[in-house]
Amino acid sequence: MWFVYILKCSDDTLYTGITTDLERRLTEHNQTEKGAKYTRARRPVELIYSEKQPNRSDASKREYFIKKLSRVKKLKLTNGLSVNSQS
Repeated sequence: MWFVYILKCSDDTLYTGITTDLERRLTEHNQTEKGAKYTRARRPVELIYSEKQPNRSDASKREYFIKKLSRVKKLKLTNGLSVNSQS
């Protein structure tokens, strides 16, 4: 099982990624050098959204779709509101 997730950084920016282990990845983003370079400079980060995907391919496609969304649409997604979905 894979997860697509959105983090809110300390500077109020959003970061989207994929992982197989949300807890481990959040710890990496907040406490280790394994976190993304983007989030290492914007700690602490907070998990504000995640969704399950059946495999890495689907997770990567969904991550790409989410990354193209505007900030407003990403925030709508994190609040459970509908955004133009991926076909």
